[in-house]
Amino acid sequence: MNSEKILDQEYWDKQYISNATGWDLGQVSPPIKKYVDNLKDKHINILIPGCGNTYEAEYLLEQGFTNVTVIDIAPTLVKNLQKKFKDNTNISIVLGDFFEHQGSYDLIIEQTFFCALPPLIREEYVSKMYQLLTEKGKLVGLLFNKIFDSGPPFGGTQIEYEQLFKDYFDFKIMENCHNSIAPRANSELFIEFQKK
Repeated sequence: MNSEKILDQEYWDKQYISNATGWDLGQVSPPIKKYVDNLKDKHINILIPGCGNTYEAEYLLEQGFTNVTVIDIAPTLVKNLQKKFKDNTNISIVLGDFFEHQGSYDLIIEQTFFCALPPLIREEYVSKMYQLLTEKGKLVGLLFNKIFDSGPPFGGTQIEYEQLFKDYFDFKIMENCHNSIAPRANSELFIEFQKK
């Protein structure tokens, strides 16, 4: 599958229409939940790109966070999210291309977005994350520490990620997850990167 097709809005929309969403955990990812539980400031600006069904956003809202933005390229998904969160003023739901998104965020949560992108545009991902984060803003979440035969998902290794992110971010945490869901055990890295 070529990279153009993978990033195509129609491709991703079809995944939601046909319910071909094998990446969907059906719950907030445990490592991200634990991180959120330790956040004190409920008013920080938070972005979740390639948000999917966004159990992470749902959990943030349940915990009283007031400035959550989610973005996804799939119209069917976004319509569903707009219905789901229609009475909640603490979340903004954006239909669009992450790489064209403008904003300023204290925290960006990474959950299965990076691995959905073709490796050829990973440098663009890093640059865009840097651009969207406030001074000392953080990119936090999960990256696969595993190589896949094809994708999406596209995997990688800690050594690759260190090279990719080192010019833009200070690594606060990059370690094997100890609390991944069972199907992803021993294949995820938890990251907390701070903008340089």
